[in-house]
Amino acid sequence: MTSYAHKGLFRALSTTAVATALTASVVPAATAVPATSPVPAAHPGTPPARASTAVPALSWRACAQSGGPAGQECAELPVPLDYRHPDGPQLTLAVSRLRSDRPAARRGTLLVIPGGPGGSGVQRLTQKGAALQGQLGGAYDIVSLDPRGVGGSTRASCGLPAADRQLVTVRSWPAADGGIAENTARARRTADACARNGGPVLRSLTTADEVRDIDRFRQALGEEKLSAWGVSYGTYVGAQYAQKYPQHTDRWVLDSNGDPDPSRVARGWLANMAVGVEDRMPDFAAWAADPARAGDGLRLAQQPDEVRPLFLALAAKLDREPKETTTPGVPLTGTLLRQALQSAVASDDAFPRLAQLIKAAQDPAATPVLTPDLSQAIPDEDAAVAIGVICNDVRWPDPVSSYGPAVAADRAAHPLTAGMPVNITPCTFWKDAPAAPPARITDQGPSDILMIQNRRDPETPYSGALKMRAALGGRARLVTVDSGGHGSYLGTGNACGDRTVTRFLTTGLRPAHDTECAG
Repeated sequence: MTSYAHKGLFRALSTTAVATALTASVVPAATAVPATSPVPAAHPGTPPARASTAVPALSWRACAQSGGPAGQECAELPVPLDYRHPDGPQLTLAVSRLRSDRPAARRGTLLVIPGGPGGSGVQRLTQKGAALQGQLGGAYDIVSLDPRGVGGSTRASCGLPAADRQLVTVRSWPAADGGIAENTARARRTADACARNGGPVLRSLTTADEVRDIDRFRQALGEEKLSAWGVSYGTYVGAQYAQKYPQHTDRWVLDSNGDPDPSRVARGWLANMAVGVEDRMPDFAAWAADPARAGDGLRLAQQPDEVRPLFLALAAKLDREPKETTTPGVPLTGTLLRQALQSAVASDDAFPRLAQLIKAAQDPAATPVLTPDLSQAIPDEDAAVAIGVICNDVRWPDPVSSYGPAVAADRAAHPLTAGMPVNITPCTFWKDAPAAPPARITDQGPSDILMIQNRRDPETPYSGALKMRAALGGRARLVTVDSGGHGSYLGTGNACGDRTVTRFLTTGLRPAHDTECAG
Protein backbone atom coordinates (compact mmCIF):
# COMPACT_ATOMS: atom_id res chain seq x y z
CA MET A 1 0.00 0.00 0.00
CA THR A 2 1.32 3.39 -0.93
CA SER A 3 1.92 5.69 2.01
CA TYR A 4 0.15 9.02 1.75
CA ALA A 5 1.74 10.66 4.77
CA HIS A 6 2.38 14.37 4.53
CA LYS A 7 1.20 15.92 1.30
CA GLY A 8 2.46 19.04 -0.37
CA LEU A 9 0.01 21.84 -1.03
CA PHE A 10 -0.67 20.79 -4.61
CA ARG A 11 0.32 17.12 -4.87
CA ALA A 12 1.45 14.12 -2.88
CA LEU A 13 4.78 14.46 -1.20
CA SER A 14 6.14 10.99 -1.73
CA THR A 15 6.39 9.35 1.73
CA THR A 16 7.98 12.44 3.24
CA ALA A 17 7.85 11.19 6.81
CA VAL A 18 9.50 7.90 5.87
CA ALA A 19 12.04 9.76 3.77
CA THR A 20 13.01 11.96 6.68
CA ALA A 21 13.55 8.99 8.94
CA LEU A 22 15.53 7.09 6.31
CA THR A 23 17.83 9.92 5.32
CA ALA A 24 18.46 10.76 8.92
CA SER A 25 19.70 7.18 9.37
CA VAL A 26 21.96 7.07 6.33
CA VAL A 27 23.06 10.70 6.06
CA PRO A 28 23.36 12.86 9.18
CA ALA A 29 20.85 15.68 8.90
CA ALA A 30 22.65 18.94 8.33
CA THR A 31 22.18 21.76 10.77
CA ALA A 32 20.20 24.65 9.35
CA VAL A 33 22.01 27.93 8.92
CA PRO A 34 20.55 30.04 11.75
CA ALA A 35 18.62 33.18 10.94
CA THR A 36 21.38 35.21 12.55
CA SER A 37 24.10 33.88 10.25
CA PRO A 38 25.84 36.61 8.25
CA VAL A 39 24.24 36.34 4.82
CA PRO A 40 23.98 38.80 1.96
CA ALA A 41 21.00 41.10 2.02
CA ALA A 42 19.96 40.11 -1.49
CA HIS A 43 17.37 37.34 -1.80
CA PRO A 44 18.98 33.93 -2.42
CA GLY A 45 18.43 32.39 -5.82
CA THR A 46 19.44 35.29 -8.02
CA PRO A 47 21.85 34.49 -10.85
CA PRO A 48 25.48 34.24 -9.78
CA ALA A 49 27.52 37.42 -10.02
CA ARG A 50 30.72 35.41 -10.52
CA ALA A 51 31.83 31.87 -11.04
CA SER A 52 31.64 29.49 -8.09
CA THR A 53 34.76 28.06 -6.59
CA ALA A 54 35.70 24.49 -7.49
CA VAL A 55 33.21 21.86 -6.38
CA PRO A 56 34.83 19.37 -3.98
CA ALA A 57 34.82 15.68 -4.78
CA LEU A 58 32.21 13.56 -3.04
CA SER A 59 33.20 11.12 -0.32
CA TRP A 60 30.96 8.10 -0.74
CA ARG A 61 30.11 5.51 1.91
CA ALA A 62 27.82 2.49 1.99
CA CYS A 63 24.25 3.17 3.14
CA ALA A 64 22.16 0.24 1.89
CA GLN A 65 18.76 0.05 3.62
CA SER A 66 16.50 -2.86 4.45
CA GLY A 67 14.24 -3.38 1.45
CA GLY A 68 16.42 -1.18 -0.75
CA PRO A 69 19.01 -2.10 -3.36
CA ALA A 70 22.38 -3.51 -2.34
CA GLY A 71 25.26 -1.21 -3.04
CA GLN A 72 23.49 2.07 -2.34
CA GLU A 73 25.99 4.76 -1.32
CA CYS A 74 25.55 8.17 0.30
CA ALA A 75 27.55 11.37 0.59
CA GLU A 76 27.15 15.06 1.42
CA LEU A 77 27.36 17.86 -1.14
CA PRO A 78 28.04 21.44 0.02
CA VAL A 79 26.14 24.12 -1.90
CA PRO A 80 26.03 27.90 -1.46
CA LEU A 81 23.15 29.30 0.50
CA ASP A 82 23.18 32.13 -2.05
CA TYR A 83 24.68 31.49 -5.47
CA ARG A 84 25.51 35.18 -5.85
CA HIS A 85 28.05 34.59 -3.10
CA PRO A 86 29.43 31.09 -3.72
CA ASP A 87 32.09 31.41 -1.02
CA GLY A 88 29.58 32.52 1.62
CA PRO A 89 27.53 30.33 3.99
CA GLN A 90 27.05 26.78 2.75
CA LEU A 91 24.21 24.29 3.03
CA THR A 92 24.64 20.53 2.91
CA LEU A 93 22.67 18.24 0.60
CA ALA A 94 22.28 14.52 1.14
CA VAL A 95 23.10 12.68 -2.11
CA SER A 96 22.99 9.01 -3.03
CA ARG A 97 24.00 6.70 -5.87
CA LEU A 98 23.84 3.18 -7.22
CA ARG A 99 26.86 2.44 -9.36
CA SER A 100 26.37 0.50 -12.56
CA ASP A 101 26.53 -3.22 -11.90
CA ARG A 102 27.86 -3.74 -15.46
CA PRO A 103 30.69 -1.23 -15.91
CA ALA A 104 31.34 -2.35 -19.49
CA ALA A 105 27.77 -1.37 -20.39
CA ARG A 106 27.82 1.97 -18.57
CA ARG A 107 27.12 5.00 -20.75
CA GLY A 108 26.52 7.75 -18.21
CA THR A 109 24.69 8.92 -15.07
CA LEU A 110 20.93 9.02 -14.59
CA LEU A 111 19.56 11.54 -12.10
CA VAL A 112 16.28 10.69 -10.33
CA ILE A 113 14.47 13.99 -9.59
CA PRO A 114 11.91 13.59 -6.79
CA GLY A 115 8.48 15.17 -6.65
CA GLY A 116 7.06 17.46 -4.04
CA PRO A 117 8.08 20.11 -3.31
CA GLY A 118 9.42 18.12 -0.40
CA GLY A 119 10.07 14.68 -1.87
CA SER A 120 13.30 12.89 -0.92
CA GLY A 121 15.55 11.77 -3.75
CA VAL A 122 17.51 9.49 -1.41
CA GLN A 123 14.29 7.71 -0.44
CA ARG A 124 13.15 7.61 -4.07
CA LEU A 125 16.39 5.92 -5.05
CA THR A 126 15.93 3.39 -2.24
CA GLN A 127 12.39 2.66 -3.44
CA LYS A 128 12.98 2.53 -7.19
CA GLY A 129 16.69 1.78 -7.53
CA ALA A 130 16.40 -1.98 -7.92
CA ALA A 131 13.62 -1.63 -10.50
CA LEU A 132 15.68 0.91 -12.43
CA GLN A 133 18.72 -1.36 -12.36
CA GLY A 134 16.59 -4.17 -13.74
CA GLN A 135 15.31 -1.99 -16.56
CA LEU A 136 18.54 -0.24 -17.51
CA GLY A 137 20.96 -3.17 -17.61
CA GLY A 138 23.93 -1.33 -16.17
CA ALA A 139 23.73 1.57 -18.64
CA TYR A 140 23.91 4.16 -15.85
CA ASP A 141 25.14 5.05 -12.46
CA ILE A 142 21.82 6.09 -10.84
CA VAL A 143 21.95 9.10 -8.52
CA SER A 144 19.63 11.40 -6.62
CA LEU A 145 19.63 14.04 -3.90
CA ASP A 146 17.48 15.42 -1.13
CA PRO A 147 16.74 19.00 -2.20
CA ARG A 148 17.58 21.75 0.27
CA GLY A 149 15.01 21.64 3.06
CA VAL A 150 14.33 17.90 2.67
CA GLY A 151 15.35 14.72 4.50
CA GLY A 152 19.06 14.58 5.25
CA SER A 153 19.80 17.99 3.72
CA THR A 154 19.86 21.29 5.60
CA ARG A 155 16.36 21.95 6.92
CA ALA A 156 14.27 24.99 7.71
CA SER A 157 11.41 25.50 10.13
CA CYS A 158 8.43 27.83 10.34
CA GLY A 159 7.58 27.05 13.97
CA LEU A 160 3.93 26.23 13.19
CA PRO A 161 1.60 24.86 15.88
CA ALA A 162 0.42 21.28 15.40
CA ALA A 163 -3.13 22.39 14.60
CA ASP A 164 -1.85 24.30 11.58
CA ARG A 165 0.18 21.31 10.38
CA GLN A 166 -2.65 18.86 9.82
CA LEU A 167 -2.97 17.84 6.20
CA VAL A 168 -6.45 19.35 6.02
CA THR A 169 -5.17 22.65 7.40
CA VAL A 170 -1.91 22.84 5.43
CA ARG A 171 -4.23 22.38 2.50
CA SER A 172 -6.88 25.08 2.53
CA TRP A 173 -10.08 23.07 2.74
CA PRO A 174 -12.99 25.49 3.20
CA ALA A 175 -15.45 25.16 6.05
CA ALA A 176 -18.45 22.88 5.62
CA ASP A 177 -20.53 25.83 4.43
CA GLY A 178 -17.81 27.00 2.02
CA GLY A 179 -16.59 29.82 4.22
CA ILE A 180 -12.90 30.74 4.13
CA ALA A 181 -12.51 33.04 7.15
CA GLU A 182 -10.61 30.38 9.11
CA ASN A 183 -8.44 29.58 6.07
CA THR A 184 -7.60 33.27 5.69
CA ALA A 185 -6.59 33.68 9.32
CA ARG A 186 -4.47 30.52 9.22
CA ALA A 187 -2.78 31.51 5.97
CA ARG A 188 -1.87 34.90 7.42
CA ARG A 189 -0.40 33.53 10.64
CA THR A 190 1.49 30.81 8.75
CA ALA A 191 3.12 33.39 6.49
CA ASP A 192 3.96 35.48 9.56
CA ALA A 193 5.50 32.50 11.35
CA CYS A 194 7.57 31.51 8.33
CA ALA A 195 8.87 35.07 7.97
CA ARG A 196 9.68 35.22 11.68
CA ASN A 197 11.31 31.78 12.04
CA GLY A 198 12.39 30.53 8.62
CA GLY A 199 15.49 32.66 8.14
CA PRO A 200 17.72 32.59 5.06
CA VAL A 201 17.42 28.84 4.56
CA LEU A 202 13.66 29.02 4.10
CA ARG A 203 14.06 31.95 1.71
CA SER A 204 16.49 29.87 -0.37
CA LEU A 205 13.97 27.08 -0.98
CA THR A 206 13.18 27.71 -4.64
CA THR A 207 13.00 25.70 -7.84
CA ALA A 208 15.73 27.92 -9.32
CA ASP A 209 18.11 27.00 -6.51
CA GLU A 210 17.26 23.31 -6.78
CA VAL A 211 18.22 23.54 -10.46
CA ARG A 212 21.54 25.18 -9.55
CA ASP A 213 22.09 22.54 -6.86
CA ILE A 214 21.57 19.80 -9.44
CA ASP A 215 24.18 21.34 -11.69
CA ARG A 216 26.60 21.55 -8.79
CA PHE A 217 25.92 17.84 -8.17
CA ARG A 218 26.71 17.18 -11.83
CA GLN A 219 30.05 18.95 -11.45
CA ALA A 220 30.85 17.02 -8.26
CA LEU A 221 30.15 13.78 -10.13
CA GLY A 222 32.57 14.82 -12.86
CA GLU A 223 29.95 14.47 -15.59
CA GLU A 224 29.66 16.70 -18.65
CA LYS A 225 26.03 15.62 -19.13
CA LEU A 226 23.28 13.99 -17.10
CA SER A 227 20.31 11.91 -18.10
CA ALA A 228 17.27 12.25 -15.86
CA TRP A 229 13.93 10.82 -14.77
CA GLY A 230 11.81 13.49 -13.09
CA VAL A 231 8.38 12.73 -11.66
CA SER A 232 5.55 15.17 -10.84
CA TYR A 233 7.07 18.38 -9.44
CA GLY A 234 10.34 16.80 -10.58
CA THR A 235 9.20 17.32 -14.18
CA TYR A 236 9.07 21.07 -13.58
CA VAL A 237 12.51 20.98 -11.97
CA GLY A 238 13.76 18.89 -14.90
CA ALA A 239 12.23 21.22 -17.47
CA GLN A 240 13.77 24.23 -15.75
CA TYR A 241 17.17 22.50 -15.72
CA ALA A 242 16.86 21.70 -19.43
CA GLN A 243 15.98 25.34 -20.06
CA LYS A 244 18.92 26.74 -18.08
CA TYR A 245 21.56 24.10 -18.86
CA PRO A 246 20.55 22.48 -22.17
CA GLN A 247 24.19 21.67 -22.97
CA HIS A 248 24.33 19.39 -19.93
CA THR A 249 21.27 17.25 -20.75
CA ASP A 250 21.53 13.84 -22.37
CA ARG A 251 18.34 11.72 -22.27
CA TRP A 252 15.60 13.48 -20.33
CA VAL A 253 12.38 11.79 -19.12
CA LEU A 254 9.54 13.90 -17.67
CA ASP A 255 6.88 11.72 -16.03
CA SER A 256 3.52 13.16 -14.83
CA ASN A 257 3.79 16.75 -15.96
CA GLY A 258 2.23 19.99 -14.80
CA ASP A 259 1.43 23.20 -16.64
CA PRO A 260 4.66 25.28 -16.67
CA ASP A 261 2.87 28.65 -16.97
CA PRO A 262 5.44 30.98 -15.34
CA SER A 263 2.81 33.40 -14.10
CA ARG A 264 1.09 30.76 -11.95
CA VAL A 265 3.44 27.79 -11.36
CA ALA A 266 2.23 25.87 -8.25
CA ARG A 267 -0.91 27.97 -8.00
CA GLY A 268 -1.93 26.61 -11.37
CA TRP A 269 -0.99 23.04 -10.45
CA LEU A 270 -3.14 23.23 -7.33
CA ALA A 271 -6.13 24.63 -9.22
CA ASN A 272 -5.82 21.91 -11.86
CA MET A 273 -6.28 19.19 -9.24
CA ALA A 274 -10.02 19.92 -9.14
CA VAL A 275 -10.21 18.66 -12.72
CA GLY A 276 -7.77 15.82 -12.04
CA VAL A 277 -9.85 14.27 -9.25
CA GLU A 278 -12.97 14.46 -11.42
CA ASP A 279 -11.07 12.79 -14.28
CA ARG A 280 -9.99 9.98 -11.98
CA MET A 281 -13.23 9.34 -10.05
CA PRO A 282 -14.72 7.01 -12.72
CA ASP A 283 -11.82 4.58 -12.20
CA PHE A 284 -12.57 4.32 -8.49
CA ALA A 285 -16.30 4.11 -9.20
CA ALA A 286 -15.82 1.20 -11.59
CA TRP A 287 -13.64 -0.59 -9.05
CA ALA A 288 -16.05 0.04 -6.16
CA ALA A 289 -19.05 -1.26 -8.13
CA ASP A 290 -17.28 -4.36 -9.46
CA PRO A 291 -19.08 -7.54 -8.34
CA ALA A 292 -15.66 -8.85 -7.29
CA ARG A 293 -15.78 -6.37 -4.41
CA ALA A 294 -18.65 -8.34 -2.88
CA GLY A 295 -16.15 -11.03 -1.93
CA ASP A 296 -14.02 -8.67 0.15
CA GLY A 297 -16.94 -6.68 1.52
CA LEU A 298 -15.87 -3.46 -0.20
CA ARG A 299 -18.52 -3.12 -2.90
CA LEU A 300 -20.10 0.30 -2.51
CA ALA A 301 -22.78 0.25 -5.21
CA GLN A 302 -24.39 -1.89 -7.87
CA GLN A 303 -23.45 0.43 -10.72
CA PRO A 304 -20.44 2.74 -11.20
CA ASP A 305 -22.62 5.81 -11.74
CA GLU A 306 -23.98 5.38 -8.20
CA VAL A 307 -20.61 5.77 -6.47
CA ARG A 308 -20.01 9.49 -6.99
CA PRO A 309 -23.42 10.65 -5.63
CA LEU A 310 -23.05 8.18 -2.74
CA PHE A 311 -19.69 9.71 -1.87
CA LEU A 312 -20.95 13.29 -2.10
CA ALA A 313 -23.99 12.53 0.06
CA LEU A 314 -21.83 10.83 2.69
CA ALA A 315 -19.39 13.77 2.77
CA ALA A 316 -22.30 16.19 3.19
CA LYS A 317 -23.69 14.09 6.06
CA LEU A 318 -20.29 14.06 7.77
CA ASP A 319 -20.13 17.84 7.36
CA ARG A 320 -23.29 18.01 9.47
CA GLU A 321 -22.56 15.09 11.80
CA PRO A 322 -18.85 14.21 12.13
CA LYS A 323 -18.23 10.64 13.29
CA GLU A 324 -15.86 9.64 16.08
CA THR A 325 -12.84 7.62 14.98
CA THR A 326 -10.22 5.47 16.67
CA THR A 327 -8.05 8.62 16.95
CA PRO A 328 -9.20 10.57 20.02
CA GLY A 329 -10.12 14.15 19.22
CA VAL A 330 -10.01 13.66 15.43
CA PRO A 331 -13.52 12.93 14.11
CA LEU A 332 -14.20 11.90 10.53
CA THR A 333 -15.59 14.99 8.85
CA GLY A 334 -16.67 15.58 5.29
CA THR A 335 -13.40 17.40 4.73
CA LEU A 336 -11.36 14.44 5.97
CA LEU A 337 -13.33 12.11 3.70
CA ARG A 338 -12.70 14.35 0.68
CA GLN A 339 -8.99 14.47 1.53
CA ALA A 340 -8.97 10.66 1.82
CA LEU A 341 -10.42 10.49 -1.70
CA GLN A 342 -7.85 12.90 -3.06
CA SER A 343 -5.03 10.86 -1.54
CA ALA A 344 -6.40 7.49 -2.60
CA VAL A 345 -7.00 8.22 -6.26
CA ALA A 346 -3.25 8.64 -6.80
CA SER A 347 -2.92 4.84 -6.94
CA ASP A 348 -5.22 1.88 -7.52
CA ASP A 349 -3.46 0.22 -4.59
CA ALA A 350 -5.14 2.71 -2.23
CA PHE A 351 -8.71 2.02 -3.41
CA PRO A 352 -9.37 -0.67 -0.75
CA ARG A 353 -8.37 1.64 2.08
CA LEU A 354 -10.73 4.36 0.83
CA ALA A 355 -13.58 1.86 0.45
CA GLN A 356 -12.98 0.60 4.00
CA LEU A 357 -13.23 4.16 5.30
CA ILE A 358 -16.46 4.78 3.40
CA LYS A 359 -17.95 1.52 4.66
CA ALA A 360 -17.05 2.38 8.25
CA ALA A 361 -18.52 5.85 7.86
CA GLN A 362 -21.78 4.36 6.61
CA ASP A 363 -22.07 1.75 9.37
CA PRO A 364 -23.57 3.15 12.61
CA ALA A 365 -21.85 0.39 14.59
CA ALA A 366 -18.37 0.88 13.11
CA THR A 367 -15.61 3.20 14.27
CA PRO A 368 -13.56 4.50 11.32
CA VAL A 369 -9.79 4.08 11.42
CA LEU A 370 -7.86 7.07 10.06
CA THR A 371 -4.58 6.67 8.24
CA PRO A 372 -1.64 8.67 9.66
CA ASP A 373 -1.89 11.36 6.99
CA LEU A 374 -5.41 12.14 8.20
CA SER A 375 -4.78 11.86 11.92
CA GLN A 376 -1.26 13.17 12.59
CA ALA A 377 0.35 16.56 12.18
CA ILE A 378 2.94 16.99 9.46
CA PRO A 379 6.45 17.65 10.87
CA ASP A 380 7.16 21.36 10.90
CA GLU A 381 10.22 21.07 8.65
CA ASP A 382 8.20 19.16 6.03
CA ALA A 383 5.46 21.79 6.07
CA ALA A 384 8.09 24.52 5.76
CA VAL A 385 9.62 23.16 2.56
CA ALA A 386 6.26 22.43 0.94
CA ILE A 387 5.00 25.94 1.68
CA GLY A 388 8.32 27.70 1.18
CA VAL A 389 9.05 26.55 -2.37
CA ILE A 390 5.65 27.37 -3.81
CA CYS A 391 5.52 30.76 -2.12
CA ASN A 392 9.11 31.72 -2.94
CA ASP A 393 8.81 30.80 -6.62
CA VAL A 394 6.11 33.24 -7.73
CA ARG A 395 3.76 35.90 -6.35
CA TRP A 396 0.12 34.95 -5.66
CA PRO A 397 -1.19 38.47 -6.28
CA ASP A 398 -5.00 38.34 -6.05
CA PRO A 399 -6.67 40.35 -3.26
CA VAL A 400 -8.13 38.42 -0.34
CA SER A 401 -11.62 39.42 -1.45
CA SER A 402 -11.26 37.41 -4.68
CA TYR A 403 -10.90 34.01 -3.02
CA GLY A 404 -14.43 33.62 -1.63
CA PRO A 405 -16.13 33.90 -5.04
CA ALA A 406 -13.49 31.65 -6.62
CA VAL A 407 -14.07 28.98 -3.98
CA ALA A 408 -17.84 29.17 -4.40
CA ALA A 409 -17.58 28.73 -8.17
CA ASP A 410 -15.12 25.86 -7.89
CA ARG A 411 -17.27 24.07 -5.27
CA ALA A 412 -20.18 24.17 -7.69
CA ALA A 413 -18.13 22.99 -10.66
CA HIS A 414 -16.03 20.38 -8.82
CA PRO A 415 -17.77 19.27 -5.61
CA LEU A 416 -15.37 16.38 -4.99
CA THR A 417 -12.68 18.89 -4.01
CA ALA A 418 -15.11 21.45 -2.54
CA GLY A 419 -13.17 24.57 -3.57
CA MET A 420 -9.88 23.65 -1.88
CA PRO A 421 -7.74 23.85 -5.05
CA VAL A 422 -8.49 27.56 -5.59
CA ASN A 423 -8.59 28.64 -1.95
CA ILE A 424 -6.30 31.10 -0.21
CA THR A 425 -2.83 29.94 0.95
CA PRO A 426 0.03 31.48 2.94
CA CYS A 427 1.49 32.63 -0.38
CA THR A 428 -1.11 35.41 -0.48
CA PHE A 429 0.56 36.94 2.60
CA TRP A 430 4.17 35.92 1.89
CA LYS A 431 6.68 38.51 3.03
CA ASP A 432 9.49 37.96 0.52
CA ALA A 433 9.14 38.73 -3.16
CA PRO A 434 10.52 36.16 -5.60
CA ALA A 435 14.13 36.82 -6.55
CA ALA A 436 13.18 36.69 -10.23
CA PRO A 437 10.21 35.47 -12.25
CA PRO A 438 10.32 31.77 -13.12
CA ALA A 439 11.94 31.02 -16.46
CA ARG A 440 9.55 30.31 -19.29
CA ILE A 441 9.90 26.79 -20.71
CA THR A 442 10.55 27.02 -24.45
CA ASP A 443 11.38 24.85 -27.46
CA GLN A 444 14.92 26.20 -27.61
CA GLY A 445 17.49 23.45 -27.06
CA PRO A 446 18.30 19.88 -28.05
CA SER A 447 15.48 17.49 -28.92
CA ASP A 448 16.24 15.00 -26.14
CA ILE A 449 13.08 14.94 -23.98
CA LEU A 450 10.55 12.12 -23.63
CA MET A 451 7.34 12.93 -21.74
CA ILE A 452 5.10 10.19 -20.35
CA GLN A 453 1.69 10.87 -18.88
CA ASN A 454 -1.29 8.91 -17.55
CA ARG A 455 -4.48 10.15 -19.15
CA ARG A 456 -6.38 10.19 -15.84
CA ASP A 457 -3.78 11.56 -13.46
CA PRO A 458 -5.53 13.20 -10.48
CA GLU A 459 -2.58 15.31 -9.34
CA THR A 460 -0.93 16.46 -12.56
CA PRO A 461 -3.90 16.25 -14.94
CA TYR A 462 -3.52 15.49 -18.61
CA SER A 463 -4.77 18.96 -19.56
CA GLY A 464 -1.80 20.49 -17.74
CA ALA A 465 0.66 18.05 -19.27
CA LEU A 466 -0.48 19.17 -22.72
CA LYS A 467 0.61 22.70 -21.77
CA MET A 468 4.10 21.39 -20.98
CA ARG A 469 4.09 19.49 -24.27
CA ALA A 470 3.17 22.63 -26.20
CA ALA A 471 5.86 24.66 -24.43
CA LEU A 472 8.61 22.16 -25.30
CA GLY A 473 7.61 21.93 -28.96
CA GLY A 474 10.07 19.98 -31.09
CA ARG A 475 12.32 19.24 -28.11
CA ALA A 476 9.94 16.54 -26.85
CA ARG A 477 7.77 13.55 -27.67
CA LEU A 478 4.74 12.64 -25.55
CA VAL A 479 3.68 9.11 -24.64
CA THR A 480 0.08 9.08 -23.38
CA VAL A 481 -0.82 6.04 -21.26
CA ASP A 482 -4.52 5.21 -21.09
CA SER A 483 -4.41 4.69 -17.35
CA GLY A 484 -5.27 6.38 -14.08
CA GLY A 485 -3.08 7.31 -11.15
CA HIS A 486 -0.08 9.51 -10.52
CA GLY A 487 3.31 8.40 -11.82
CA SER A 488 3.55 6.34 -14.99
CA TYR A 489 7.01 4.81 -15.56
CA LEU A 490 7.49 1.83 -13.22
CA GLY A 491 4.27 2.96 -11.54
CA THR A 492 1.13 1.67 -13.25
CA GLY A 493 2.44 -1.58 -14.69
CA ASN A 494 1.81 -0.49 -18.26
CA ALA A 495 4.24 -2.56 -20.32
CA CYS A 496 4.03 -0.30 -23.37
CA GLY A 497 4.85 2.85 -21.40
CA ASP A 498 7.64 1.21 -19.42
CA ARG A 499 9.15 -0.30 -22.56
CA THR A 500 9.11 3.04 -24.40
CA VAL A 501 10.91 4.87 -21.59
CA THR A 502 13.44 2.08 -21.06
CA ARG A 503 14.22 1.93 -24.77
CA PHE A 504 14.82 5.68 -24.86
CA LEU A 505 17.13 5.62 -21.84
CA THR A 506 19.12 2.62 -23.04
CA THR A 507 19.24 3.21 -26.79
CA GLY A 508 18.25 6.84 -27.33
CA LEU A 509 15.33 5.84 -29.56
CA ARG A 510 12.12 7.85 -29.14
CA PRO A 511 8.82 7.55 -31.00
CA ALA A 512 8.96 9.58 -34.20
CA HIS A 513 5.74 11.31 -33.14
CA ASP A 514 3.62 11.61 -30.03
CA THR A 515 2.09 8.22 -29.33
CA GLU A 516 -0.34 6.37 -27.09
CA CYS A 517 -0.21 3.21 -25.00
CA ALA A 518 -3.42 1.28 -24.36
CA GLY A 519 -4.42 0.68 -20.75
